[in-house]
Amino acid sequence: MTKTITGFSKLSKSEKIDWLVSNYFPNSQSAKTLLKQYWNADKKLQQLHDEFIENTITNYYLPLGIAPNFLINNKIYAIPMAIEESSVVAAASKAAKFWFDRGGFKTTVISTQKIGQVHFMYHGDSGKLKTFFTNLKAKLIEEAKPITKNMEKRGGGILDIELRDKTQDINGYYQLHATFETLDAMGANFINSCLEQFAKILKEDAQHFDLFSSEEKDIQIIMSILSNYVPDCLVRAEVSCKVEELTENSNISAQEFAEKFIQAVAIAEVEPFRAVTHNKGIMNGIDAVVLATGNDFRAVEAGVHAYASRHGKYRSLTHAKIEDGVFTFWMEIPLALGTVGGLTKLHPLVKLALELLGEPSARELMQIVAVAGLAQNFGALRSLTTTGIQEGHMKMHLMNILNQFEATSGEKIKLIEHFKNNTVTHSAVVEEIEKLRR
Repeated sequence: MTKTITGFSKLSKSEKIDWLVSNYFPNSQSAKTLLKQYWNADKKLQQLHDEFIENTITNYYLPLGIAPNFLINNKIYAIPMAIEESSVVAAASKAAKFWFDRGGFKTTVISTQKIGQVHFMYHGDSGKLKTFFTNLKAKLIEEAKPITKNMEKRGGGILDIELRDKTQDINGYYQLHATFETLDAMGANFINSCLEQFAKILKEDAQHFDLFSSEEKDIQIIMSILSNYVPDCLVRAEVSCKVEELTENSNISAQEFAEKFIQAVAIAEVEPFRAVTHNKGIMNGIDAVVLATGNDFRAVEAGVHAYASRHGKYRSLTHAKIEDGVFTFWMEIPLALGTVGGLTKLHPLVKLALELLGEPSARELMQIVAVAGLAQNFGALRSLTTTGIQEGHMKMHLMNILNQFEATSGEKIKLIEHFKNNTVTHSAVVEEIEKLRR
């Protein structure tokens, strides 16, 4: 059969799988068996999952774990984390327990503004365009009332609209740069609907503005879209304690550990090659909670990494210092999250995760997610500056290697015991498995 197809989306799920198997796995039925193995026996639940996206063929599972003992602003949380990487949940849990006994995490939401832009081309007198926009601004906001009225009732809505001249970057390029408050909603659909309304009015009213020449009246709308860069939707998370309370490792003094830790952060603040891995560790914690709570981790990732580059060089998101004998470790990070809309009321496990967190508002969820990232970074840096990252990580990875070689329950018990006192490497595990089986 041909590997191209017309009308794939109109096929049933079973027909889609049959086509895939015929074209891409012609010598094996195991692919078909595997795909169907992940279907949910509850037909109603499976249909719900099928309708989340297009061309669904099966479900793709990620483990959902819990990191307990997080003390945030004197409130205790057990944080849900959906992630596949070994040691992430363990590291977050260990950091949570460490800081629980030292006052916990302190968080503050700095701001919650989100951004959307209408990108358009105008070739004419910029002064006339500014006059046109000044006259039009109130109408843009008023005409969007049918879209914004429900959001305004809850205290949100359009905060401001600016005309931005970008002609130094691209000839004739301007923006309507709008700021929004979307409260507990991520707000993508709300923002985009407002922007498309702005664009429609901008183009139509330009045709009737007396100061414009016939050429100037021809404003070309390029696109209207929210931005996932949200430098004014910020949350701060921090931990602090006296330096002498900082270490549980008898092989290193508290002072030495604090100084090494601060140097490790300082390196990530000046060295992009280190900063990328450093911030990836932060995102291990953040993405896991964002995914578990039904939010858009791709949008969060893009916005966070843009923020890390805001000064023209990619840098660490976290910072550390010692002042008057007190160690402080903190982070300010942009997080545009929602607790209503999207999957939050549809996906059963997302609903459960939000219930577990006490049905948080978007502001509260920002704080919880930021703490997960800070805890993850603390755990990684503590390992890096003391025992090294591989000791703990490879012990957590041991089970994956054993499963890869289909170790029996008895083999697992013996090998786990063996590697309590021996270094875990892939080759070492393979060697021990072969010894057992001989």
